[in-house]
Amino acid sequence: MAAFWSAAGGSAAVSCLKSGGTVKSVAEVPNLRPLRRQRQVVVAYKSCPHLNFSCNNNNIKLKIKAMAEHKGGAEQVLARPRKAAVAEAHGSDNNDGTPSRTCLSEEELFLSMKKKIEAKRLPASAAAAMEDVYRNYQNAVFESGNPNANEIVLSNMAIAFDRILLQFEDPFTFSNYHRAIREPFDYYMFGQNYIRPLIDFRNSYVGNLSVFHEMEKLLMQGHNIVLISNHQSEADPAVIALMLETTNPLIAERITYVAGDRVVLDPVCKPFSMGRNLLCVYSKKHINDIPELAEMKRKANTRTLKEMALLLRKGSQLIWIAPSGGRDRPHPVSKDWFPAPFDDSSADNMRRLLENSGVPGHIYPLALLSHDIMPPPLEVEKEIGEKRKIGFHGVGISAAPEIRFTGFSAGLENQEKVKEDFSKAIYDTVVMHYNVLKSAIYGGKGVDASSSFVSLCQPWMHSSAASNFEKLSDSFHLGH
Repeated sequence: MAAFWSAAGGSAAVSCLKSGGTVKSVAEVPNLRPLRRQRQVVVAYKSCPHLNFSCNNNNIKLKIKAMAEHKGGAEQVLARPRKAAVAEAHGSDNNDGTPSRTCLSEEELFLSMKKKIEAKRLPASAAAAMEDVYRNYQNAVFESGNPNANEIVLSNMAIAFDRILLQFEDPFTFSNYHRAIREPFDYYMFGQNYIRPLIDFRNSYVGNLSVFHEMEKLLMQGHNIVLISNHQSEADPAVIALMLETTNPLIAERITYVAGDRVVLDPVCKPFSMGRNLLCVYSKKHINDIPELAEMKRKANTRTLKEMALLLRKGSQLIWIAPSGGRDRPHPVSKDWFPAPFDDSSADNMRRLLENSGVPGHIYPLALLSHDIMPPPLEVEKEIGEKRKIGFHGVGISAAPEIRFTGFSAGLENQEKVKEDFSKAIYDTVVMHYNVLKSAIYGGKGVDASSSFVSLCQPWMHSSAASNFEKLSDSFHLGH
């Protein structure tokens, strides 16, 4: 699950930033039409699969080394050809990431997995974890009450297993800057459709939709935007996109996520990561997990920073980063969830990257509430392949107005204090918006939780597709 997303390791990378010379402004602004407007079908469900398998250090080292030494620039758009053996075992799925109308039974799906174990194409530990994912996903989708839940689970998990199996047979290697793969298989829609059934849209909210409209206008004018956000679940990129797909498809599809190494190394996460624009870094929390690879990781982070700087010089970039360096965790005693503290250097270095790009840039705080659909482990784990839980629940995002650095730097000579105050202002804003979302979703207040600084809405309930929600769902899954 691509930036679905384990540690957002951006804090490690941007903390390495060194001030440089002046950069040239771009000569022209690229055309910013959405890559492909998403289908207004609310039913092709899939949720992120999760594996819990063990990898020995040698395997991890090889994968990390391959990632760190890959210098090929932007990732090629085309995915590897799909192997005939995989197609025969799992049946065909559509290249747009939606399920085919023919799917296996549950028994056939697990029999197919058993045959792959016998053929030594899939580790037994991975298969056991995949079955655990299947059961968790099944329980979550059934909890939604959708009358077609059984077919949704089968079709989505068959495609997910297929894509995960490819990572064991022919592993995909991410470059420092990875562009979403949309063809011949649409990994973006695959991720969207997979997460969709885990979201209770009737108890989900978007805060300050007008701010997202403002962002789109700025992007169309060639400006750069950085979203500084908290991070709660591996599904966060899909959550953001699903909340905005009916109103702001450009934002939904164009975001580039600063993503930690775990989401591009874990075979379960990789198919979902392949559908997102990523700047791949090694998280500060994990950079010393294997000491002999620490220096190589730092060099890889430096290459990613250069890629980010090049992107910003082009203009019209939208970059998401979580300065906490990872996902939020609940309080050990109260069990309450809250945004993890930000690393001051991360926010400041993103600000400097914007200023040095030669293109107008803007920083917006973004609050995310999504932990119950894929809560992270209670503690940060070193091993790749964490055991995950899956649930059905409401989610929310809320954007605050732009925060300008000039208001903090005026009259202050202590640059460390300025950096600290700037980061704190962004963090405090995220927390305020988060608390409004929490009141709406967990406090049962809905849109009435809106405040003087957050206006909540449910844009999908007012779109042209919303009135046909149930009809679309029934016709899609009954094969009409």
